[in-house]
Amino acid sequence: MKVLIIEDNDILRKNIAKYLEVKWHEPDGHETFEWSTYKIMTGSYDIVILDLWLWSRDGDGLDICKEVRAKWNNIPILILTARNLMPQKIEWLESGADDYMTKPFDYGELLARLKVMVRRDHSLKWDELNIWDICIKLDEVEVTQWWKEVSLSKLEFNLLVFFAQNLWRALSKEEIQEKVWWEIDMFKESRAVDIYVWYLRKKLGKDLVKTIRWVWYIMEG
Repeated sequence: MKVLIIEDNDILRKNIAKYLEVKWHEPDGHETFEWSTYKIMTGSYDIVILDLWLWSRDGDGLDICKEVRAKWNNIPILILTARNLMPQKIEWLESGADDYMTKPFDYGELLARLKVMVRRDHSLKWDELNIWDICIKLDEVEVTQWWKEVSLSKLEFNLLVFFAQNLWRALSKEEIQEKVWWEIDMFKESRAVDIYVWYLRKKLGKDLVKTIRWVWYIMEG
């Protein structure tokens, strides 16, 4: 489980990371708006802990929350804040936060809330995904383009769904292997991702997925 901690208080950020490192896995901390949005775009995070107030000329935690929700809708977000007024809580939730905690907080409660958020099925909360002229029906495992059914193998379908659920996010080949194939070691030395992206482009259009510097792939909605 990869957790991104966006907090400009060095002591608090390190304490959260230290606690989660013992109880959970792979916490990664950043303190600025610029680095945080970059890390979300290029990293494979399962959840984001976001401080509301960041010392940055480009934006605060609320701006990050809105940007994440606009481009990477399936990442759970927990907001940390010193404020505890109801109108502000409503604003945070309407901006896309899944939950919030007021400072000071108990680390055990923080971990419990994160576990609840991860248990929710963020990746499959739609029955249907629509990207341009493509319709992906998750329950029926069916893909249509311009209302004509497109025949895809199970791996091709899973790969297409993964791209669609991560619109506008640069995905590394390693992350795709891990999340789509699961058995990453089997494909570590192969060009499996390249080959299956080529299959999707052949069946659904060459502009379906773009390549970034031969390392990442991205689908733009």
